[in-house]
Amino acid sequence: MLTKKQLDLLQFIHRRVQQDGVPPSFDEMKEALDLRSKSGIHRLITALEERGFIRRLAHRARAIEIVKLPESMGGEATAGFSPKVIEGGRPEATPPAAQPVEVIHAQELPVMGRIAAGVPIEAISEVSHNVAVPGSMLTSGYEHYALEVKGDSMINAGINDGDVVIIRETRTADDGDIVVALVEDQEATLKTLRRKGSNIALEAANPAYETRIFPSDRVKVQGRLVGLIRSY
Repeated sequence: MLTKKQLDLLQFIHRRVQQDGVPPSFDEMKEALDLRSKSGIHRLITALEERGFIRRLAHRARAIEIVKLPESMGGEATAGFSPKVIEGGRPEATPPAAQPVEVIHAQELPVMGRIAAGVPIEAISEVSHNVAVPGSMLTSGYEHYALEVKGDSMINAGINDGDVVIIRETRTADDGDIVVALVEDQEATLKTLRRKGSNIALEAANPAYETRIFPSDRVKVQGRLVGLIRSY
């Protein structure tokens, strides 16, 4: 059985993976479930893993993979398993009809040089080499490319110096998305985007770095983060 909080967390993780290609951070999970500390999220994650709904992967940022979904979320029941919501529950809903899923196999993407996860550096436009990327990080119908991260301003988002980030090309982004932002058509940086009136804030995930705010016409979104590859 799943508690209401466990189901809420599984739904939130599934929704973010479907939307962004990567699971949410623990801070985002804590905020979404209105919990006071990350320890509660750790307990929920452990419970979902023990029940076989998710798997934590070693050596990867935000390393959570959804293994199966309960029937209430359109998943298939497993032998001897009947998921049920407790602690309040909710009315049963008819699961949505299953949609065909297009499988994207692993492919090589161009690494377009390095991008600053610190202060912006010059815009990147030259391919340095290619990198093999799992199909699970890619979205059908979109172009993708890779960048090598330079700097430590996004470490609290699980992005370290030397990591290779996978970017889905797009010119739009929602508040809170980690994006490749082009500043004044000259400098590119990897930051969290926030809109503040007519301005755009580019936020670091490291308290050592200040948020930089620009008029919206000086910042262009070049893509959204959908995956990360780390070498050891």
